Amino acid sequence: MSEAASPPIDGILETAIYVDDLARAHAFYGDVLGLERVLDTPRMMTYDVVPAQVLLVFCRGMTREDMEASTGGVIPGHHSDGPAHFAFAISVGAYDAWVARLKTAGVAIRSEVVWPAGGKSIYFDDPDGNVVELATPGLWPNY
Repeated sequence: MSEAASPPIDGILETAIYVDDLARAHAFYGDVLGLERVLDTPRMMTYDVVPAQVLLVFCRGMTREDMEASTGGVIPGHHSDGPAHFAFAISVGAYDAWVARLKTAGVAIRSEVVWPAGGKSIYFDDPDGNVVELATPGLWPNY
């Protein structure tokens, strides 16, 4: 007996990280990385990355409990104690400009990797120890 095919997934809409200090996180994600903040609450901030992609920055410890949505329903509690990892997509042409921008902003680059298919990645930490990556096409077969 064969299973029915899964409905399609259109992409990743949200990526979530957890930080100890939202103001410090905004100085990094808003000022250093230049992301536009679209929501600012004591519990979380959200940033517009590109159309249909949002970075959620939660204040660690404030999201453990379920929360009733103002429009009805419940947002299940969630949390993370350790550092997370995620990658932003960048163009090949922006790679050197990002290296320069990070250095100018005093952000220590932990590593640069050239992948077998020719993609390149820059790894660095945010102020809460989350590992951030900027990656060019050629990292994955689908990117």
